[in-house]
Amino acid sequence: MINAKLIGLGSYVPERVVTNHDIETLMNTNDEWIQQRTGIQERRWVTKDGEGNVDLGYNAALNAIKNAEIQKEDIDCIVYATLSPDHDFPGNGVFLGHRLGLPGVPAYDIRQQCAGFVYGMEMVNSLIKSGVYKTVLLVGGEVHSRGINKTPEGRDVGVLFGDGAGAVIFQATSEDTGILGTKLHADGAHAKELWVEAPGSATNGTDERISHEMLEKGLHYPYMNGKLVFTHAVRRMCEVLGVLCKEHQVALDQIDLFVFHQANLRINEKVADMIGIDKSKVFNTIQKYANTTAATIPLTLDEARKTGALKPGMLVASAAFGSGFVWGASLYRWN
Repeated sequence: MINAKLIGLGSYVPERVVTNHDIETLMNTNDEWIQQRTGIQERRWVTKDGEGNVDLGYNAALNAIKNAEIQKEDIDCIVYATLSPDHDFPGNGVFLGHRLGLPGVPAYDIRQQCAGFVYGMEMVNSLIKSGVYKTVLLVGGEVHSRGINKTPEGRDVGVLFGDGAGAVIFQATSEDTGILGTKLHADGAHAKELWVEAPGSATNGTDERISHEMLEKGLHYPYMNGKLVFTHAVRRMCEVLGVLCKEHQVALDQIDLFVFHQANLRINEKVADMIGIDKSKVFNTIQKYANTTAATIPLTLDEARKTGALKPGMLVASAAFGSGFVWGASLYRWN
């Protein structure tokens, strides 16, 4: 049987550190308010010299390639998860492939927001198990700082997001390791409770993707119904983890490390409490990097590896919930 083995982890964040005290100068908020509600202490934002999403993804990919101890030419497929691509089209995948010097290598772009990485894991698992590809690069990357409202009106959403990228190299193996399984879901009933309305092709009867009126209304900034999202995130993450573990006959106490999506520290704490796991088994990075959506899980995995929290042979579980609503979970063994 062919399995998709995780052989390399990499991450990259911009140099610019933006603390909660820095945010105080932009929005009507303070460090205590942000930490109490989200657990965030600081985040990274790109500089003003043109650094973009693909730049972050490229550096994360190089670090993953180095960690995997492979040549970049070994990669025969690229999957890029992001909600903040450098351009409307084409997607980030082709730009990353060009930067890596991999002409002809196919590139997929996926848009499942905060659940982008777990969706990507299912795609990679299927591609490798089917024998189509042998070595796949999965990247999650975001640049949120150029798309949030940095005024007092944007406080509730603007404090949550940071920029960064994470990458994982997957390789076909006959060993009993790698991705054990994934479980994904989507339900568009509450799609407009967490979204960016404009620009877009559906523009309420106008003939423009973006207009002065849309800009004046702030429709190009993210909107979130925070209480509803929090409730759904906790419930769905608990549910999908339970079902996935049951399907694969894995008890929660058999899992060595939990790496959840980093949207809000309070969500992760609530999930841990509801499923009855020791909080010491949950590795978080939201305090340092805030919410980097599709990048949070691979970035956090790499941080766990660097700090020694993630060790070879460990069984890991991830769960994520995001705009759509989309959610999912994955079970996998590191290295």
